Amino acid sequence: MTKSPDDDGTTGPDLPPRSGGGSGRWTDLDRPPLNVVGLRRGLVRDGGLWRQIDVVQRTGSTNSDLVARAAAGTADEGSVLVAEEQTAARGRLDRQWTAPARSGLFFSVLLRPAEVPVARWGWLPLLTGVAVATGLSRTAGVDTALKWPNDLLVTVGGEERKAAGILAERAGDDGVVIGVGINVSLRADELPVPTAGSLALAGAVTTDRDPLLRGVLRSLENWYGRWREAGGDPAASGLQETYAAGCATLGRVVRAELPGDRVLLGEAVAVDGDGRLVLATEEGVQEPVGAGDIVHVRPVVP
Repeated sequence: MTKSPDDDGTTGPDLPPRSGGGSGRWTDLDRPPLNVVGLRRGLVRDGGLWRQIDVVQRTGSTNSDLVARAAAGTADEGSVLVAEEQTAARGRLDRQWTAPARSGLFFSVLLRPAEVPVARWGWLPLLTGVAVATGLSRTAGVDTALKWPNDLLVTVGGEERKAAGILAERAGDDGVVIGVGINVSLRADELPVPTAGSLALAGAVTTDRDPLLRGVLRSLENWYGRWREAGGDPAASGLQETYAAGCATLGRVVRAELPGDRVLLGEAVAVDGDGRLVLATEEGVQEPVGAGDIVHVRPVVP
């Protein structure tokens, strides 16, 4: 990790960040650095969820770093770690994920939902998906959809493209670190795979990452508070209904690639109370899927 001279790994107002390779602050005028002072001023408040916001210039993985901070006792609930660039970011199934510096929002948050039974913590990635979709729709003005369990889709050229991903990891016995990666200003020639997209390519009204991050974190604070107050009950908090309403996977024929090289084909008909995707198979059986890789095969024809 490249640290600024104050040696705390954060970007301060008098210490302009540097991109990799010694480039200057304004190497890419379309991708200015985040304003950590403004983010703290807008998000950290008495009685609020967010207690500490740090922005680092470059790191391997914000998730790994925040899990380590939690283990060391140097991070409390409400800690947010943002990176201008990640070099070893991970998605589900340990897939590598890369993007140019300052082209997206790459951040992790530490949550400790003590009031919620651990059995309901599996809803946290889905809750984060709802929060990200809501925050981006309001701030960026783009239509978004959720792909179970942890992807956010946008429409580019009439096709669904993945613009964001979510990864949750346990942090000790009482915490969860949730990492979010959002493609903001990636251009077509910068996309890592043809199925990827970005807010810019989807016609976002802004690619200014400061208001986008504030919008997402405020939305996450709101949804997390509602869910926690309901004891993690997805129905009572409105989370289950809202997730289903925005989920592009429901009503589709999908292929679920499950652990143990098992493959299941069926129509996604519901998200149950445990956050599992329920598939109706050709054999007339409804089978819940709690983990696996989901591929949208085709829409269901009425």
